[in-house]
Amino acid sequence: MNDTIETLLNHRSIRKFKDKSLSQKQIKTIIEAAQMASTSSYIQAYSIIGIKDATKKERLAELAGNQNYVAKNGHFFVFCADLYRHKLAGELEHIDVKQSIESTEKFLVSVIDASLAAQNAVIAAESMDLGICYIGGLRNEIEKVGQLLNLPPYVIPLFGLAVGVPENASNKKPRLPLEHVYHEDTYNKDKQEYLAQLEAFNETVSAYYELRTGGKRNDRWTEQIANMLAVPKRMQMKAYIESTGLKKT
Repeated sequence: MNDTIETLLNHRSIRKFKDKSLSQKQIKTIIEAAQMASTSSYIQAYSIIGIKDATKKERLAELAGNQNYVAKNGHFFVFCADLYRHKLAGELEHIDVKQSIESTEKFLVSVIDASLAAQNAVIAAESMDLGICYIGGLRNEIEKVGQLLNLPPYVIPLFGLAVGVPENASNKKPRLPLEHVYHEDTYNKDKQEYLAQLEAFNETVSAYYELRTGGKRNDRWTEQIANMLAVPKRMQMKAYIESTGLKKT
């Protein structure tokens, strides 16, 4: 097994970092690694905003649901879907690109591009013995986040990424069994087999929580997910996305 595979297989989210800022060299390396991610048709439809200002980080932590590690980390990145530069590219070439960049297809491209870049950034950071935590909570107050970051039209803040030196190592959380996620040639729609796999995973997750919390928690994965999905969240997302000019058709 090589170092890259070991880094990938040892991933875990870190929510407590030492009080040590990333160096400019580390930040540059992470961004350069992110930029080398695959991008659809060379479109590069994303931007990354690094947050150094302590007051702004505190505000983002508040908007993300008072998550302390948004403010207390080595560096905080915000990954954005970004088709603003493509609007400017059209203007520069005197070509009307409005219908294209406002399409659902290009919205998906921008989200996928940003996600691929972010995962490259994560692998780069973890390879340097740094810890990371994705922050989807920025979408709790996505309009306020957009205003705080002074985002132009056709740009959406998708998620944050807290990076830093881990204070301590967290436990690696179990994942769904490979055979439940990986299908060959066709989707396996055998419901009974699917349910059996979920029940087996429930036992794994329940044991994980029980060990991690000293018996204070033993919820199953399907229980956790069903309860989460029972309460719709961030239902303002469609209106906000369309207000930026994206995903109109």
